[in-house]
Amino acid sequence: MKSSKVAIRYAQALLELAIENNTLDSVSRDMTYLSTVNNENRDFQLLLSSPIIKADKKIAVLNEIFGTFETVSTAFIALIAKNGRESILPQIAEAFHELVKEKKGIVSVSIVSATALDAGVKKQILDKVQATTTGTLEVTEEIDASLIGGFIVKMGDTQIDASVASKLAQLKQRLTT
Repeated sequence: MKSSKVAIRYAQALLELAIENNTLDSVSRDMTYLSTVNNENRDFQLLLSSPIIKADKKIAVLNEIFGTFETVSTAFIALIAKNGRESILPQIAEAFHELVKEKKGIVSVSIVSATALDAGVKKQILDKVQATTTGTLEVTEEIDASLIGGFIVKMGDTQIDASVASKLAQLKQRLTT
């Protein structure tokens, strides 16, 4: 799910509030839990997006579900619901996590390969990526057999496509034009 500009602005405000109140870790845990509840519960998603349910009822339900949250998180969620923006709470939580990673200097890197990479190849790829960026790498690996061979590295807005499927598509494009 891609975060909207509005969600990013709310997440930035929550981040600043959490830093100001020295509750960044607990607010981060709260947003992780909110994301988990949203991803695992279709009824919760329907509650957030329902135009029929009034804001005060939504706030009551959200307080019941997230009653153990940090005071900053609870007040923030209530404010979002009061302003009629509760449907973007999952996007706000996602954007918040990205902002926290950025603040802590963590860079997300995704490696997609046709088969599982051996440790040596993976180390070479990560060494080259680390040379182009500052911060700690958070690596996720994925296997996609449709790549035929090679790999794709995704880091933020940057993508390096060294897959055989990509090379074949480029060759086909050159031959047909």
